[in-house]
Amino acid sequence: MKHHRYNPDFKFVEEPVSFDRNTDPELLRYCLGATMYMPGYQDFTGKILSEAMPGLTSMVLCFEDACPESRLPEAEANTLTLLDVVGDALENGSVSPDAIPLIFCRVRSLRQFMDFAERLTPKQARVLCGFNFPKFNTRNGEGYFNYLKELNERFDFTLYGMPIIEDPRVAHKETRLAELMGIRDILDANKSLVLQVRVGATDFSSCFGLRRGVDYSIYDIMTVREILSDILNMFARDNDYVVSGPVWEYFRASKEMMFEDLPEIDLQDRLLRRHRIVNEEVDGLLREVILDKANGFVGRTVIHPTHVKYVNALQAVTLEEYEDASQILAAEGGVLKSATSNKMNEIGPHTRWAEKVIARSKAYGVIESERSYVELFGR
Repeated sequence: MKHHRYNPDFKFVEEPVSFDRNTDPELLRYCLGATMYMPGYQDFTGKILSEAMPGLTSMVLCFEDACPESRLPEAEANTLTLLDVVGDALENGSVSPDAIPLIFCRVRSLRQFMDFAERLTPKQARVLCGFNFPKFNTRNGEGYFNYLKELNERFDFTLYGMPIIEDPRVAHKETRLAELMGIRDILDANKSLVLQVRVGATDFSSCFGLRRGVDYSIYDIMTVREILSDILNMFARDNDYVVSGPVWEYFRASKEMMFEDLPEIDLQDRLLRRHRIVNEEVDGLLREVILDKANGFVGRTVIHPTHVKYVNALQAVTLEEYEDASQILAAEGGVLKSATSNKMNEIGPHTRWAEKVIARSKAYGVIESERSYVELFGR
């Protein structure tokens, strides 16, 4: 699997690396990018095997919010069949492992997780990369990871867990800090199994009866912004965990997207000044991803295939960032003038930033400049 396969003619300064479920987790945690959620009852087997979505590198088959409870048995059966068929295709060589996205299951509850996983065969399990744990909190968290460890012992390989922090006890100020500290203790005890920490901004918004409009980013919603800030403070410090950004709810695949007219613009400047680029739905997503990166999120949840290439393209690292990060990590200390002579690189304070940039450069590649983003996602 490799990012940006939908645009094979794009010229990178440094190509992104290939990765799969067996990649070193220190790198793999940066590779998920746009992780697309799909209802577990819909059959995506054909699209996976035919590589109908070449930009898709990670996906989640959902048994929870995207799946009505009445359709849960159908979703479980459909998912098991998908894993069987993909597993057979991998075994007989009719599909390359490089063509299969990282596949996760978002379970509904601890009990449903256990019931579903008991039915997994080794072949089916080896197609999976792991599980997403919704409404993760201090009351269910240990149970999720204790059972995940049992599964890994049974199959003798690693399936990862991705907690989704979206619980009302985190949303509410009076319980937030204690709850986040308790969640942190659980994750620290199971750190080798935690691929990413995910957040549920839609659930947080619902606690306050809110829904952001297409003209607003999640960072404009003060109550949710405060929650996300505390989550980043607790989990992204020292690059201990990779935290992915929340879903953008709006989509429109316009037939009037004239990407050939865009490469000369300054994408970030126009978006942050709210000058139209594509359409209000796509512009809102792009603007939010730019703010994600500024605040420390890596990748995000998506719910529509048109979002994938935008999110993944904006994870790429510019040459200026790459040169700064490389200079910082190569130095022993002190302060250096950047290669472009436009900024100070202070080795101590900028080291963790540089580590994150180099990890992103491996996962998403290095591009010439910020103007290259549009060329990358616009083909």
